[in-house]
Amino acid sequence: MKKIFALSIAAILFTACQMKGSSSNETTQQQTSERSDSPAEGTAVGCKYIDFSLPGIQGNDIAVSDYVSKNRYTLVDFWASWCPPCRAEMPTIVKAYAAYHSKGLEVVGVSLDSSRDSWLVSIEQLGMTWPQMSDLKGWSCQGAKLYNVQSIPANLLIDQQGIIVAKDLRGEELLQKVAELLNQ
Repeated sequence: MKKIFALSIAAILFTACQMKGSSSNETTQQQTSERSDSPAEGTAVGCKYIDFSLPGIQGNDIAVSDYVSKNRYTLVDFWASWCPPCRAEMPTIVKAYAAYHSKGLEVVGVSLDSSRDSWLVSIEQLGMTWPQMSDLKGWSCQGAKLYNVQSIPANLLIDQQGIIVAKDLRGEELLQKVAELLNQ
């Protein structure tokens, strides 16, 4: 019974992060149709990443390319303040950043928020000290569309040459992959 309850809660949270902010079935159908079911071309592991820029927390545009060539690895993390699984995953990313930033890991947060205040408060609450960007367009975020992000949290790990080396790493898997790559 506990397993069924836990799985039900997980399904609800997953669904909430896929379609947060939908106030009607019509909106939900529109968001679903705007996001394709097939992966965006050129966003698979082994492909060169697609650059994009969005406003940072100070309002100035920042680009993923501002970080990729300057760091051994860059984790582009798609998240939102309203997403419980994103918030639950954040301590792992904070841990990875603290342990490996000095060894060449950068994290770039891409928020799918639509409220600037919620976005900024969450950055502080969650201890996210790395670069952050958001166009505050929710699921219409330019970066999320480029990478066909259909649910969050989502991420991609890019090497210094701009090649996607991993996608959607979570928890211990993220820590192990970063350790493996940066301790070579």
